Amino acid sequence: MTWVEVVAMLVWTGAGGILLAILMWIDALFTKYNDLEEIKNGNVAVTTRFVMKLFAQGYILSQSMLNSKDLFVALLVSVVSFVILFLLERIVELALRKTAGLDLEQGTKQGKVAHAMLAGSFHIVGALILAACL
Repeated sequence: MTWVEVVAMLVWTGAGGILLAILMWIDALFTKYNDLEEIKNGNVAVTTRFVMKLFAQGYILSQSMLNSKDLFVALLVSVVSFVILFLLERIVELALRKTAGLDLEQGTKQGKVAHAMLAGSFHIVGALILAACL
């Protein structure tokens, strides 16, 4: 391994970490609660959902980096995937709220881990499907 490869690893890892932080911050803007405050207060449901979403975004980022020789393209693929997952999340949550009376976001805020696991699983499955498309 050369010094150039080590520097490239540091740049790609740093860029990926920054992008993940930005994407999670953007996601937090659209929740009906403050993720970090709920996590600080010990809300296991919010923490579970947050971790599952972070894993999903990290997995997509890792696969986009694995399949790309260009850092910009890898980051762009992650951003596009985030938008796709975000839109799908909204559609599925709306459908569940209308058809089954199941409000995943409200249940997660109330500390219902089952709601958080279901919401988070949609992200993980979506990430697996999106990553398979790369």
